[in-house]
Amino acid sequence: MEPMELLKLLGIVIVIVGFALKLDSILIIFLSAIVTAAVGGLGVTGLLDQLGTNFVSNRSMAIFILILLVSGTLERNGLRSAAAALISKFKGVTSGVVVCIYGVVRSFFAAFNVGFGGVAGIVRPVVMPMAEGAVEAAGHKPDERHIEEVKGMASGMENVAWFFFQVLFVGGSGGLLVQGTLDSLGYEVSLLDLAAVEIPVALVALVVACCYYLMRDKMLRKKYYGDKK
Repeated sequence: MEPMELLKLLGIVIVIVGFALKLDSILIIFLSAIVTAAVGGLGVTGLLDQLGTNFVSNRSMAIFILILLVSGTLERNGLRSAAAALISKFKGVTSGVVVCIYGVVRSFFAAFNVGFGGVAGIVRPVVMPMAEGAVEAAGHKPDERHIEEVKGMASGMENVAWFFFQVLFVGGSGGLLVQGTLDSLGYEVSLLDLAAVEIPVALVALVVACCYYLMRDKMLRKKYYGDKK
């Protein structure tokens, strides 16, 4: 591969290094896009044209980007502090409880095919500050290793809630995919029947996830802070 071709991968390097150094996510992504456009010869006009084309052809992704921008603006103006302050007012709430409450709320809205922006749009700027606030409310200084574990728990809950509950929305992409797959195998089912069958599966998945994260939360609190409750 020629040096100029390798230079076009500079945007990927920026993303890897930026996330490794835990820099601002939105800033990293936009910087990577600008650098990629510059070294790829697109220029300002080409970059804007490409963004406009992708905006029209991928509206759902465009909405995701808008959510990121709104979340980033709110975060910069005190969203994280407000979230942490809110949860600190409740006694006895742990990081695991915060994750489970988010899972229940996320599942409810996922059943109506309503997205919150995923890990970048809601978990990082809202759920994680609440989880850290719960640790501080218990009289502990958040341990970085513990917070990394909680990040994984919150991200896992996001995946469980969205994966199992978005199929309940009649006419959603998940339900249509399952219906189309079954139809190709010779099974004709309605979307309502699929939703009815999926409801107990989704509820069991949510309950199992909550139980697992609550037990893991107890284990982590004992490991990092000596809590025995």
